[in-house]
Amino acid sequence: MRATQIAVAALAAALLLTACDSGGGDSGSTNKNKAGGGCTLDTVGVQVAASAAPSAGDSGNVTVTLTNRGAKCTLNGFPGVALQAGGASDAVPADKAAKAQKLDLAKGATASFTISYVRGKAGGQKSLPVKTAKFTLPGATAGHSFTWSYGEVALKGGAGGPNASVSPFQQAGD
Repeated sequence: MRATQIAVAALAAALLLTACDSGGGDSGSTNKNKAGGGCTLDTVGVQVAASAAPSAGDSGNVTVTLTNRGAKCTLNGFPGVALQAGGASDAVPADKAAKAQKLDLAKGATASFTISYVRGKAGGQKSLPVKTAKFTLPGATAGHSFTWSYGEVALKGGAGGPNASVSPFQQAGD
């Protein structure tokens, strides 16, 4: 029985890894990135893939990959991430063990960041019933939203913010 559960969880994770989200953003940024300036949401493509936590108490990861479609731009710092449930929005803290690095992205280059989280019990008082995640790029106010279909997120200490963290940007691809 345990082997079947593991196999089902692995299959579900593999299927979720193939899911992408390239739309649904509210990236109303009006600044186009200038050569060497900060990257903006209106000049990057966005893909979302997940290795979702299979059940309450398990850890999961949601990776957001950005592809620069404009002139060379820079990512410097951590993305701002918020998990939205109903009318509430909870900020996801930066991973305290990681340090941000400045990344210059040429046209066509990619970078990614990961939201790591602990899955909460569905309908539990110590869980956040997340429906949407929203992120911003460093130095920008415009955000990109995507549907959160990876289960509820546990709360730290049962009543604090989400038991989640966000990694710094990392170069992706070649």
